[in-house]
Amino acid sequence: MTQSKALNWDTDGLHWPLRELSSFIETPQLRWHVQWAKHPHPKASSILLLHGTGASTHSWRKLIPLLSDNYSVIAIDFPGHGFTSMPRATEVGTLFSIPGMAAGVAALLTQMQIKPDMVVGHSAGAAVACMLSLNGHVRPNRLVSLNGALLPLDGVAGQFFSPMAKVLTKAPWVPELFAWQAARPSVLHKLLEGTGSKLDAEGTSLYKTLISNPSHAQAALYMMAHWDLHTFWERFRTLQDPLSLIVGSQDWIVPPSAAYRVAETLTHLRPQDIISLPNLGHLAHEEQAQWVANVIWPMGQASASVV
Repeated sequence: MTQSKALNWDTDGLHWPLRELSSFIETPQLRWHVQWAKHPHPKASSILLLHGTGASTHSWRKLIPLLSDNYSVIAIDFPGHGFTSMPRATEVGTLFSIPGMAAGVAALLTQMQIKPDMVVGHSAGAAVACMLSLNGHVRPNRLVSLNGALLPLDGVAGQFFSPMAKVLTKAPWVPELFAWQAARPSVLHKLLEGTGSKLDAEGTSLYKTLISNPSHAQAALYMMAHWDLHTFWERFRTLQDPLSLIVGSQDWIVPPSAAYRVAETLTHLRPQDIISLPNLGHLAHEEQAQWVANVIWPMGQASASVV
């Protein structure tokens, strides 16, 4: 397996959002990029933020300052994403699976001596958040799925998507080609437009930095190739933790109907556990961070009363 050149913190990360909160933490398998907004009160509750496939800590740049008024907030880059190192070739199959990624995050939390009170996962990050709890790595008061990719793909797409991604990971030129194409303004525009979200110039520029980097693109492809949502779904159906489903009504990546299918499966969820945000897409937290913060903030206060 050939690994492409990763993003460089001293150049590509020179003006990274919330750089002052960043640090790098070593675990036996990875060097993690972490952003940690520590609340001044030592007993403040903590929130762990997990981004989706192909994103990074940058996606929380507007939300972290809003949440950090009341919580200690930790955001991380997943393996190979952003500024976290790529796993060794022998560990790619493990660390890019849902349980493997959850175990990797758990090792990082142990190293940091953090037990988050709430875990918020966006898109694929929601599956990792749930797996962290299902496997006993964390015991949060509440899990929050933000446009969560929790359901297996149906029909032909489900049979085709992961096997094709596995094939593409074996061609070393694919990430280079994707990154080269994605750097074109017209291609980048179509990719972001396909989320149903409208980003500002800063957000667009940051995604260009990420997806035009072959190593980051390679990590996203590895994640898709090793993402087994069918097996995950069987485990997920046993979830008993309090779970909130935040849904962008204009999400074109994960349709809002997916949240209602989840609610039908998890009978302990209440109607108020599904919160729809009007006219926002898959990247709702980047479009209207204040709306998302207003939804998340009271969850920490109310979690003790959840049945």
